[in-house]
Amino acid sequence: MSHSGDWKQQWPPVNQRRAGTSLPPKELSLDALADHLHDALADKPDTVGRSLGSPISPLRTQTHPGGGAATSSSSSSGAPPRTRRPGNNNSGELSAGSSGSSGGGGGSSSPTAESFRTSRSVRTGNILGAAPPPMTADQPPEAAGVRKAVGPAATGLLIQAGNSVKSGSPVASGKSAAVGGRSSGRSDVLGLGTGTYGHGSVMRGSGRPVDSPVAGAAGNIRLAGESVLVRRAIESGDPEEVKKAGNEQYKKGHFAEALLLYDRAIEISPENPACRSNRAAALTALGRLTEAVRECEEAVRLDPNYVRAHQRLAGLYLRLGQVHNARRHLYSDGNQADPEVQKLKSIEGHLKRCADARKVKDWKSVLQEGDAAIAVGAESCPHLFASRAEALLKLHRLGEADSAVSNISKLDPSPPSCLQTKFFDMIGDSYLFFVRAQVAMSLGRFDNALSAAERAGQLDPQSHEISSSLAKVRGVARSRARGNDLFNAGKFAEACAAYGEGLEYDPSNAVLYCNRAACRSKLGQWERAVDDCNKALTFQPNYTKALLRRAASNRQLERWSEAVRDYEVLRRELPEDSEVAEGLFYAQVALKKSRGEEVQNMKFGGEVEEISDTDQFRAAISSPGVSVVHFKGRSNEQCKLISPFVDTLCARFPSVNFLMVDVDESPAVARSENVRVIPTFKIYKNGSRVKEMICPSQHILEYSVRHYSL
Repeated sequence: MSHSGDWKQQWPPVNQRRAGTSLPPKELSLDALADHLHDALADKPDTVGRSLGSPISPLRTQTHPGGGAATSSSSSSGAPPRTRRPGNNNSGELSAGSSGSSGGGGGSSSPTAESFRTSRSVRTGNILGAAPPPMTADQPPEAAGVRKAVGPAATGLLIQAGNSVKSGSPVASGKSAAVGGRSSGRSDVLGLGTGTYGHGSVMRGSGRPVDSPVAGAAGNIRLAGESVLVRRAIESGDPEEVKKAGNEQYKKGHFAEALLLYDRAIEISPENPACRSNRAAALTALGRLTEAVRECEEAVRLDPNYVRAHQRLAGLYLRLGQVHNARRHLYSDGNQADPEVQKLKSIEGHLKRCADARKVKDWKSVLQEGDAAIAVGAESCPHLFASRAEALLKLHRLGEADSAVSNISKLDPSPPSCLQTKFFDMIGDSYLFFVRAQVAMSLGRFDNALSAAERAGQLDPQSHEISSSLAKVRGVARSRARGNDLFNAGKFAEACAAYGEGLEYDPSNAVLYCNRAACRSKLGQWERAVDDCNKALTFQPNYTKALLRRAASNRQLERWSEAVRDYEVLRRELPEDSEVAEGLFYAQVALKKSRGEEVQNMKFGGEVEEISDTDQFRAAISSPGVSVVHFKGRSNEQCKLISPFVDTLCARFPSVNFLMVDVDESPAVARSENVRVIPTFKIYKNGSRVKEMICPSQHILEYSVRHYSL
């Protein structure tokens, strides 16, 4: 590189400089300044501390197979050098160590605002195109031509974010600048610096005026807006430029913006397989797997030898649980050392064991193997969630089965290429509707069950298992509808028989058992009603209707202990239900009487009872159930504030005895209970004190009443 004579006189050669020398005179040109900085730093180690936690790591020189030196950005995690994957004729692959986001698979993280503020180093370096290595299915999209080789004469001046730029300088003003001794003739823009460029690097513009950076506080530089770069790319007619802009957005984690740019690139060049594959990567990051599969399939159609698209498609199929399709694409290039191969074998093994366990009705193993396949990587497979729902249903965990079915609707529908794939010997999505029908029927949603079963039959009319399920659902729905009509007409015996016919189709249907128990209760067949409720609760534990009908039948049979137990369960399930509260109260009273215990002042609900003497107080707190005593004073302001709330609780908890003691009118009761501060609340259960609260808040009082009333 040639220099003017003035430069040699103004600044000594490298070997004559001293460490810590001040900056060169102000009259130096930007060309000379660039050369000076290059020479000053080329033979020195980087003086900036290399913190492994910094998102901006120092540049380092790497030697490539071709013999050229390249300065590349290293991630804090030690990313490997980039080499081109053999056998792939498509340009634009990013390396395994490239900067990416959570959806794109990995390298250095994006810079934080703090790193922009604290970084103050200035250094030069060449930006060279490194050949990218193989990628995995989860890594960022292809980036054709992202890095272009620049010769030594085109050394770029890298200005990291946070460095001060004096006003009037070419960079600060946005005018054309000579960088590395050569004028570009185009506007320079401070880029965001992910992947290719250092943070705050000077990047070449398109020759059109763009928004210039503005000097920030304390000499920091505000970077050019991304929206300008994205807008410029969208308006461009060059698909490669648009795609590169999309890759940059992808690496920053801006997947929606990247997708928009890839759409534009495809609009310009619809036959470009790399654009299709990149679009699939953005769709995958956005959770739109079915669309991503379609894009990868199109990329493979456009270029059957496109290894990267085959790998990405295999990864998508594994997430969808489609191991047969995944295997076909994973081995497309004859390479069996891909990391996805082990995942394929693992998922395949779990699915086989799951199918074997289902054949012998080992539902616990079905649940275990299905969950294991999901954990390994098939987390978006709707069929595995369906198998989970079926296993939970057979294990009588109906609530969890219903939740598992609802999770299926949150997943993408199966892509067209998977519709003929069999799962548990059922074609495509027919198994999903098969399971939906079973769960809906067990929950008493007979119309939904019939619709799902018919849909399963349409998708796979040759499946014997689906045909049997459809016949069963139709029989149950028909019998249940006829039974309901007869029950509403008061023909309880005929309704009982109709529900029995439905149980011949589905002997484990809790709803039909509960309906038949209602008929038998109307006929006075209390013992048989209890039996039907027991069967219903076997298949659907905590079925509130079955519990209520069994408790009522046990009351008729004077089985007070069993009735109290059922009512207590119902009180936990339905704490606001006054019918349940009243049933529990009278069952408790009857139980005490059956044991020969004396019961006084038997009442349910009503107003707060005022206590005037000690004998009345002892009798009141000894009554069955729970008693809440409010010790108050007429002139106390806190008592005046909380008394209306006590009246509200009395109405909301009718099975609880609410008592009030005025300490001024009944000092003897207050002394016997050692009450010294008002308001005081004491809770008694069957005559024994279980809780005492002094000046409680409304929330604490209500919580305590609710807790001890159950």
